[in-house]
Amino acid sequence: MQLTSVQRGDASIVTVKADRIDAAVAIQFKERMRSETEDGPERVILNLSEVSFIDSSGLGAIVAAMKQLGTERRLDLAGLSPMVDKVFRLTRMDTVFTLFPSLDDAMAELEG
Repeated sequence: MQLTSVQRGDASIVTVKADRIDAAVAIQFKERMRSETEDGPERVILNLSEVSFIDSSGLGAIVAAMKQLGTERRLDLAGLSPMVDKVFRLTRMDTVFTLFPSLDDAMAELEG
């Protein structure tokens, strides 16, 4: 599971470089997210534009990553494919996370 991160303005952008977040990589994803977001700004944007599939283990890993940030920081999700977006909406996780159609949309909200 490869993640890359970059800081832009007041946000840390973490991009998932994989097409799946599932049971096979969920633990590794959580560990990588912890190391990528240990320090940094209060807003973290998880760019999921390369992810085409997520299962319940992947959802749980993203929720765990959000909890690792604590109450002072926030995790937003950007670039969800139609299938991934559908999973978040069916499980009502769209009420837990702010979902943005693209990374540009997430950045526009930050800058606006």
